[in-house]
Amino acid sequence: MRVLSRGALVLGADGQLGADLVRLLGPEAGVTRREVSVTDPDAVDALLAARRPSLVFNCAAYNGVDRAESEPAAARSINTDGAFIVAAACARRGARVVHFSTNFVFDGESDRPYVETDRAAPLGAYARSKLDGEARVFDAQPQALVIRTAALFGGVRGQSFPERILDRAAQMDHLRVVADQTVNPTYTVDLASAALELAETGLDGIVHLVSGECCGWDEFARAVLSEFHVPATVEKVSSAEMEAAARRPRNGCLTSNRVAALRSWREGLREWGLRRQAANP
Repeated sequence: MRVLSRGALVLGADGQLGADLVRLLGPEAGVTRREVSVTDPDAVDALLAARRPSLVFNCAAYNGVDRAESEPAAARSINTDGAFIVAAACARRGARVVHFSTNFVFDGESDRPYVETDRAAPLGAYARSKLDGEARVFDAQPQALVIRTAALFGGVRGQSFPERILDRAAQMDHLRVVADQTVNPTYTVDLASAALELAETGLDGIVHLVSGECCGWDEFARAVLSEFHVPATVEKVSSAEMEAAARRPRNGCLTSNRVAALRSWREGLREWGLRRQAANP
């Protein structure tokens, strides 16, 4: 297929992004959380010693944004310490690591999309664990590639925002969705393909890789319902009304000074819908 991808591994292969990377690289590339935990340095090192990859995609992450407020140590164990364990093992074994981070490293107070050189200011325990994870990756491997992305959707097993919206709409005809947070909904199929291409160019440092368009979560929800011709309505609500444990960035939009944006999230949503229909005929 490609020179580097022939020797690639995907950690966290059972997540949305990991699964789409494995579809590109082949099933032999995938390593699930149950098989190897990134929090276990001996297991990670043994895996790399046995498989001898040239490239490792670390998709393993603790994504419980609200839950992290009550269990910050668990978030740090995977997002910070685990990130370092993987990058350090890669450095020892001669593999390059591609690590995935998040738009949550910013506080959302900017009036424009964030670029790679903007100052990070995380708002909560999850966000701090991800930002610290970036730093630890570069401590272990200065030539690593860290990809910040946002609002991932993919898969058809209830993991993503569109699937949750459709599940809720099947139970009620009126949905309340946050309207004062903007994001770049990013289709994991597009992200996986672009991440692989970037990794194989040898690009390093921090890159923002997201859909080229931003929207509010309420707009995203309405687009999902429209795509599937579901008649439920969406009521705009504020972040304060939702009373979530963790603060989210008001402006979670990213852009890049280094790479081109991915295609429109609306195109990705249309393709996701076709995949969902094929999986659930």
